[in-house]
Amino acid sequence: MTSRFRAVFKRVALPLLFAAGLASPANAREHVEHIAFQGRDRTFTVHQPDTAPPPGGFPVILAFHGGGMQGAQMAKLTHLDRTADTHGFIAVYPDGIDKHWNDGRTTIRNPQDDVGFVKALLAKLAAQSAVDPRRIYATGISNGALFAERLGCDLASQISGIAPVAGTLPVDTTPKCHPARPVAVLQIDGTRDPIMPFEGGSVADFGGRGEGGNVLSVTETLAFWRAHNGCGAPVRPETLAMNARFDRTRIVRTRSQGCPRMAPVELLTVVNGGHTWPGGPQYAPRIFVGLASQQIDASAQIAEFFLNLPPA
Repeated sequence: MTSRFRAVFKRVALPLLFAAGLASPANAREHVEHIAFQGRDRTFTVHQPDTAPPPGGFPVILAFHGGGMQGAQMAKLTHLDRTADTHGFIAVYPDGIDKHWNDGRTTIRNPQDDVGFVKALLAKLAAQSAVDPRRIYATGISNGALFAERLGCDLASQISGIAPVAGTLPVDTTPKCHPARPVAVLQIDGTRDPIMPFEGGSVADFGGRGEGGNVLSVTETLAFWRAHNGCGAPVRPETLAMNARFDRTRIVRTRSQGCPRMAPVELLTVVNGGHTWPGGPQYAPRIFVGLASQQIDASAQIAEFFLNLPPA
């Protein structure tokens, strides 16, 4: 592969790779909803288990796609539908405007009110489904991970926990982040992410075609959430058992001391992992996005983290 081809790939093709080959098959339990919001037709897909809702209603996990994707591709990337059926929650896949979210970076090209859209989405969902308003959570990858961080900041009155994957707190968001209450946080980040740097700094902008901006490091992000939640220091990291023998990644879990029961702060470090969803496909060549770890199923880890929390 020539250096010229690599440059063109990074500049043009890479932002589209999330969408390529990730179309989700139709499912009878899924339906697309529409909301007229600020003069636009906004959409989201709902996947509800074929079981009776538990007392209090179903928990809800909102899954926000990365830049260049839409909700259907997020469903395929994460296989969160299958996890929802196993664990008994509603999975919701919102669609961004121009395939992006306004995550608070000043470099975002479409600074639409996506936090307001999520409020409207949750109101519509509650009006037509049996949902537990005390158990609403958000996850996402890349641009969707940064937006999940923002929801932890700006919508903590409704969002009880966040699980960003391959994305940390944007530098522009952090000074304005004043959550209304403690928020449960599970960060999942790869140490060799070539797009959202594990050590913080500049986000890849694909030759000016991406959203760019800067993010905090994983360490700084976890320190922010521990301080907000009133947690103590992190405990000794624990290396998890290998599940994929020939996988070159490893998973290290780091919990935090003294957090509120409903708002723990935890990190799953994907050693040698890239800008990917652990347990998901290697959606692009490793040279561009790094390794997709198969040592854990991120969707199952996220569901178990959220659903083991007491209602907020």
